[in-house]
Amino acid sequence: MLNAWKWYQRCMSLHPVKTQVVSSGILWGVGDIAAQSITYSSARKRLQISDADKDFKIDWKRTAVTSMFGFGFVGPVGHLWYEGLDRIIRQRLLLQQGSVRFVASKVAMDSLIFGPFELFVFFSHMGLSTGKTVDQLKEDLKRDFLPALVVESGAWPFVQVVNFRYVPVRYQLLYVNLFCLLDSVFLSWLEQQKDASWKQWFSSSTSSKE
Repeated sequence: MLNAWKWYQRCMSLHPVKTQVVSSGILWGVGDIAAQSITYSSARKRLQISDADKDFKIDWKRTAVTSMFGFGFVGPVGHLWYEGLDRIIRQRLLLQQGSVRFVASKVAMDSLIFGPFELFVFFSHMGLSTGKTVDQLKEDLKRDFLPALVVESGAWPFVQVVNFRYVPVRYQLLYVNLFCLLDSVFLSWLEQQKDASWKQWFSSSTSSKE
């Protein structure tokens, strides 16, 4: 394990963007496989499906699509985001690294800008990659985006406080991707819920405000 970490550090020193891209793609793919397994297990218990009825099989197409999100978006965009965010906070806002204001500013900007944008790109990518039309994608976004954003907004700031306070900038995306293993399970479960009543509550509440 120690040798693997030293090898990763060496790769980050020589090829930071490529390393972030590859590691993001792999971790998101692994996360999707875990999400499929957990979703299958929960569905089998809920529907009382016996082992003989249907064995678990990995949907490799879905895993490839999810992995491509890691390769194509999380890796390169996440690398630029964390590097750029650090420069903005330190050089333009002139906040001392590690201070309360420094960490709070990073958490706020990440939650208000990158978090919602990443969710939007994720749902759009997954929808279009599975052959859904633009109209179907819009309906999925109406159903899933706000519930996901609300739930994740209650969890990710705590994760990011530790990230921005203690983790060096070059490893912050790796730290986030490790937690995305859990996030993949949540997003998979969210999709499985389809038109659950608690999702409809979000839709009805936003519609009533309009």
